[in-house]
Amino acid sequence: MNLSQARVAILGTGNMGEAILAGALRAGVAPDQLICSTLDESRLEFLRSTYGVQVTGDSADAASKADIVVAAVKPQDMDALLGAVAGSLKPGAIVVSVAVGLDLAWLAARLPAGTPIVRIMPNTPAAVGAGVSVMSCGAQVTLDDAGLVRAIFEGAGDVVDIPEKLQAAAGAVSGSGPAYVFAMIDALAEAAVKQGIPRNLAVRLAVGTVGGSARLLAETGEHPALARERVSSPGGTTIAGLHALDAAGVRAAYVAAVEAAVARTHELAAQLG
Repeated sequence: MNLSQARVAILGTGNMGEAILAGALRAGVAPDQLICSTLDESRLEFLRSTYGVQVTGDSADAASKADIVVAAVKPQDMDALLGAVAGSLKPGAIVVSVAVGLDLAWLAARLPAGTPIVRIMPNTPAAVGAGVSVMSCGAQVTLDDAGLVRAIFEGAGDVVDIPEKLQAAAGAVSGSGPAYVFAMIDALAEAAVKQGIPRNLAVRLAVGTVGGSARLLAETGEHPALARERVSSPGGTTIAGLHALDAAGVRAAYVAAVEAAVARTHELAAQLG
């Protein structure tokens, strides 16, 4: 099977579900191959009119028609969703979970034996096709299965294959990371305002600087430490600013943020059992 033949169900169409839907369309999945489910009737109408896809309020019905079933609900809602759709899955249908903290074993225990399961965690920039998704595959997933799922999520950005044991750490960086970057952009803009720059211009400067810096690293492949050194002239303004950041413990704070997110992931997983 190739992507032009696969029917895809997206169960749960909040912000992330919609981002996955938009990415699937960018990847070349035709609207008539996609079916989305949610209990919110106004949301169903929005998806139908905006994207031209099939919609339903019945998750089991959507799952029964799909070769790839993307479960895009919150972790606390996943048990009920899988319970509702497990008996309706087509033989060999691939189940893709985007719920943080729920491992492949947890998912397998709630699905028919032998179900191919992929665990993937996109991030919010997926909404504009600039996301990063970290993907781990269960033992029943073939190379062709993985290729289909990867192709769908590549419509929303980069896809990185990782061992499942690294999912929590990767999610704490790429999944939670946009919030850390937004906080940095907000702080840079606030600093600019303090120096007398109008707020709209301050935000434009901060957003453009962060986006351009990320693009530079992506296109050159240069290590960020080396790129930082190239900007830091001896005795100059930039090195003075970097020294202030180090004195304030900014680097350590980012490390602590990732560690806190990893710890919270494990807590959530334990609570959901």
